[in-house]
Amino acid sequence: MQFDPALNSIKRSIRMADQGRIAQDVTILEPVVRAPVIPKEALDDLVKGIWGENPVFRLVLGICSFLAVSNTVINGIGMGLAASFVLIASNAMISALRSVIPDKVRIPCYIIVIASFVTIVDLVMAAYTPELSDALGIFIPLIVVNCIIFARAEAFAAKNSIIRSVADGIGMGIGYTISLVVLGAIREILGTGSLLGIKILGESFPPFIVMALPAGGFIIFGLLLAAFNKVDESRKKAAEPHCSI
Repeated sequence: MQFDPALNSIKRSIRMADQGRIAQDVTILEPVVRAPVIPKEALDDLVKGIWGENPVFRLVLGICSFLAVSNTVINGIGMGLAASFVLIASNAMISALRSVIPDKVRIPCYIIVIASFVTIVDLVMAAYTPELSDALGIFIPLIVVNCIIFARAEAFAAKNSIIRSVADGIGMGIGYTISLVVLGAIREILGTGSLLGIKILGESFPPFIVMALPAGGFIIFGLLLAAFNKVDESRKKAAEPHCSI
């Protein structure tokens, strides 16, 4: 019985030591548990594709398909969603394989990856949206050589993590789709007097047939590009510090 106090003291010491180790482990793991799932860089990559590095109005990429299919809103949405899917999927795949793709054959590898996803999009659209597939025609297969897809694969996905590459693809896809929809809406309204098949300007409105043609696309694109640059310039001037005497 004389050893009971000493034994109890040893047990208390062991329990206190265990509690201290548990608390230390929790402290070490706490920053990991509380770390954000999506890093701030990924959010910045997503936002910049919508405005700061808009693929059409800032980087001026993919203009061929942009002007060719943007005569209606439906065509713009279809092309934008198709290109966005290919952009996001190819960015993720190329980022995941960036450490195993030899530098000398990276372009052929990019083509294989992009062409695989374009084939999926082409077959799905032909099966479920045949009218839209016929309207877009050859421009769906031509996504394989779209400058936006290649530019993001080479300049971003091949050098960054999967999360940032996916965020970049989402942002660029949204920016591209919005650009298509805006141009398509303007051309459809001015060219036919309707929007999404609904007459909105009345029967007395004389439609500008040129707006449904490639020439009309060039005209509206030039005006939108000028407006985009003007707004961006005004924002930069507003953000500059003003010195007063």
